[in-house]
Amino acid sequence: MNIPVVYFFIALLFKLFQSIGYCFIFKKCNVAWYLSFIPFVREYNVSLCADREKDGKVYTIVAGIATLIELFNHFIPENLSVLKTILLIIYVGLLITTEIYMIRVLLGLIEVFGRKKNWIWMFVFLDAVTVLIWGLSPKFVPSKVVIRVKKSVLAKEFGQNITAPEEGLLINIKKRTVVDFFRKKTLIKDIHMFIPKGHMVLLLGGSGAGKTTFVNAVTGYEKAKAKIELDSRDIYHEYKKILYKIGFVPQQDLIRGTDTVQLTLSDSADLRIPKGVSSDVKKARVKKVLDEFGLTAVKNSLVEKLSGGQRKRLSIAMEYISDPTLFVLDEPDSGLDGVVARGLFERLRKIADEGKIVIVISHTPDRVIELFDDVIVLAKDETKTGRLAWYGPVNEAYEFFGKNSMEEILLSVNQKDEGGEGKADEFVGKYTDLMKEKVG
Repeated sequence: MNIPVVYFFIALLFKLFQSIGYCFIFKKCNVAWYLSFIPFVREYNVSLCADREKDGKVYTIVAGIATLIELFNHFIPENLSVLKTILLIIYVGLLITTEIYMIRVLLGLIEVFGRKKNWIWMFVFLDAVTVLIWGLSPKFVPSKVVIRVKKSVLAKEFGQNITAPEEGLLINIKKRTVVDFFRKKTLIKDIHMFIPKGHMVLLLGGSGAGKTTFVNAVTGYEKAKAKIELDSRDIYHEYKKILYKIGFVPQQDLIRGTDTVQLTLSDSADLRIPKGVSSDVKKARVKKVLDEFGLTAVKNSLVEKLSGGQRKRLSIAMEYISDPTLFVLDEPDSGLDGVVARGLFERLRKIADEGKIVIVISHTPDRVIELFDDVIVLAKDETKTGRLAWYGPVNEAYEFFGKNSMEEILLSVNQKDEGGEGKADEFVGKYTDLMKEKVG
């Protein structure tokens, strides 16, 4: 047997020992043991054990790119020496980066296991032996483990579609999932409700509770495993046909400051109003919206000269130009003082009173809460999945949560590490029982 072959088998043996060692470390950290035998997946799960997931993600991406470059380099002809040299330099740089991030992960693992930092040298120079010792010795115990929530402790689920008694917005979301680094993650699930026309609804939820995911699913921007109907028309199946019936105003506007107010609205009308509508009808619509949002007096002014309140009204008017049935706004009062914000919400109230459905995300709703009909409360359950903790009239929400303000309601469902009371699962279960009683 020649020397290179011997080296190959020795390296393979050390990799096997390393995988076996991590197999036992994974068991201690509550991670599936068999993942230790899968390259890249193994290192990512080491980062979970080390409570350094971000570093693990960077390592995995960079290591994957380095491997692709190495493979690609084998197929480059020898006469393209310049290209091979460039790729080699990039490859070496990526290898150095992976080593840096793996060291960061290992330092995190050392910290979780409560050991001194000088153990890092053992990992660097005798990794297989070190990992075997850590895995097999009962003296090495982690101070924290990866949380895997058992099915028996999950918050209750309603688990069935509801029907609409009249025209309006019917929402039946089973779930919205994404794949995030070898793991399937559920962003929101089990959300069922019907919003009648003429209602102005507050969408309330803490960071990560799924507000944006919910809005994107409802408006058809990002499809979920769901059935969403607007006036009995399936938004997903007929998205292009009824797109103009849905308006969404983001928190940050994208308006050109060098255009006039009227030109901005005219351009928006050309984009948002269905093709086939005459220019005269569009002009009439622009004039009406200018009047409705109090912008007629500044219609010839440049956008960059507008006040904060005027600019926000213009942003809303741009989406409202198509006369949508469903109107969703993300923090329209952001950056506005109390008086200006109230005036804005009063305009939204008038829009709802015209038979529209208005859904508003706001972090300061208590100052105008009397203008809302209903409130949707989303909360992260034990699995960090966005769930429906309440949908219904504002006054009934106070009684349901036993609180006197929307801020207090939000704190009750926020996780304890976010300064809340950590009662999300409790209220999700309570609301699920209430739903079952209503349909049952």
